Amino acid sequence: QAADSKREQFRRYLEKSGVLDTLTKVLVALYEEPEKPNSALDFLKHHLGASAPENPEIEALRLEVAEMKEKYEAVLEENKKLKTKVTVYSASLGSSVLH
Repeated sequence: QAADSKREQFRRYLEKSGVLDTLTKVLVALYEEPEKPNSALDFLKHHLGASAPENPEIEALRLEVAEMKEKYEAVLEENKKLKTKVTVYSASLGSSVLH
């Protein structure tokens, strides 16, 4: 009977924390899927990850990464332009030295 009590406590814990509701929703979504995926486990993983509440810290990091990517692309573009200028100036210096 102690095992039943522990199971019931665990079930209440899962219910209170929203785990049962979330699992039920994902399983219902899989059940209602017209074309069943090849991997039910991948379906569950994908949908559980997508339905989890977003951690604000993770969202902040995503924004930071997006900003850094933009800055990186801008620096690459600037670097490309500067290399072109250096090549042009080097070529003009080389030809003026010859004349």
